[in-house]
Amino acid sequence: MKQKIRIQLLEKRAALTNKEIRAKSEIIIAKLEELQEFKAAKNILTYVSFNNEVDTHPLIKKYLITKTKSIIVPKVIGNSLQLFKINDFSDLQIGKFSILEPIKGEKFGVDRLASSDLILVPGIAFDKEKNRIGYGKGYYDKLLKTTCAKKIALAFELQIVEKIPAEEHDVKVDKILTEKQIIC
Repeated sequence: MKQKIRIQLLEKRAALTNKEIRAKSEIIIAKLEELQEFKAAKNILTYVSFNNEVDTHPLIKKYLITKTKSIIVPKVIGNSLQLFKINDFSDLQIGKFSILEPIKGEKFGVDRLASSDLILVPGIAFDKEKNRIGYGKGYYDKLLKTTCAKKIALAFELQIVEKIPAEEHDVKVDKILTEKQIIC
């Protein structure tokens, strides 16, 4: 069932034009920056978007320049995510799965994330119960289980489905932001 949803939603997302992705992403990121949770966070652990995900590159670049928030990004090492605090967008290069990953930066233990910090979570599908379907490797579920930081998913409205079959190991997010709504 999850695989069927994954395939359907990846096809829908692939139909978005670059212009649509850019416009919708700008709306979603603007909503994110207005959240009290975002304003209060010192550390932002964010995915580095690729393909047709909600574009996080402008957000990452903005806060690397302003230095008002620390930017933490994941890197796939073995079968888990290792976290790194980066100082410049050039600290990233294409790595596993053709995703930009840190090539340098300070290793950042997940235990350093405070409850006031944020994790921006990618995914393929979400429901109104705040369940998510990722890419199927479980990297984020493993990471999200180990922290009390706020978990916010960034998604296009077309990624919201009626119901996701949640399993015991799945971790819900705290909020989902789309270009049309905030699901709390």
